[in-house]
Amino acid sequence: MQDKEEERSMVNVENRLNKDGYTTDFKVDNGRLCVIGSDKTYGEHEVKIVDFYRFEGETNPDDMAILYAIETNDGMKGTIANSYGPYADSGVDEFLRRIEDIGKNLDKSDK
Repeated sequence: MQDKEEERSMVNVENRLNKDGYTTDFKVDNGRLCVIGSDKTYGEHEVKIVDFYRFEGETNPDDMAILYAIETNDGMKGTIANSYGPYADSGVDEFLRRIEDIGKNLDKSDK
């Protein structure tokens, strides 16, 4: 079982995700998920959010962040991080929100 204190560190969570195969670093550019260091990009229908981890700065509220574990339709696994609150990257937020909305719509069509 993972120590609770360990789970509070973004570095420790990233290391654990790397061991689980989430080794690709993503960013959002021009409304698409991009593989850092590559020309490969994905639209919101080509990816899913597997999990996310929220981190709050204990001494500084500016340190709040969310780390997302993402899988693509062609099997690539990686992560993307974003601040939350006033320092959030709105492009990342919007892209991830579109992915979440797709998941919600798929859930409704299953019923």
